[in-house]
Amino acid sequence: MSEKTILMIDDDPDFVQSVRTVLEARGYKIESAPDGTEGLKKAREIVPNLILLDVMMTKNTEGFEVSRELPKDDVLKSIPVIMITGIREKMNLAFGFEPDSTWLPVKAVLEKTIKPDKLLEKVEEFIK
Repeated sequence: MSEKTILMIDDDPDFVQSVRTVLEARGYKIESAPDGTEGLKKAREIVPNLILLDVMMTKNTEGFEVSRELPKDDVLKSIPVIMITGIREKMNLAFGFEPDSTWLPVKAVLEKTIKPDKLLEKVEEFIK
C-alpha cells in the first residue's frame, strides 16, 4: 500500500495521539490540526486522502461548519470525511447524527470512544 495521508481535525491531543498510534501502525501518515480554521488551511496545503473530523472544538458546531465548507472547495470536495464525535454524550442528546448531503456532508459519523477495529474498518472503506 502506498502511504496515504489522513488529516485529523480535533482539539483533543490525547484522542489524536491514540488514533495516530492505531493508524500509523497500519501504514497511514497522520497530520493533525486543533480546530476548523487550521484544519481547512492544512487540508488545502497537504490535500489528504481522508479527513477525520471532530464536531465540538472552539465552538460546539465547528465540525458541522467545516463539513459544509469542504464541498465548496474544488480541491477538497472529493476528499471523504468521517466525523468522530462525543457530542451526543457531552450534550446528553437522545439522538445521533446521520450523514446528509446538505447539513452533514460526510461519509460516516462515529461516536467517541471508538474501538480501533471499527475505526480501521471505516477508514479502509472510504480512503482513496
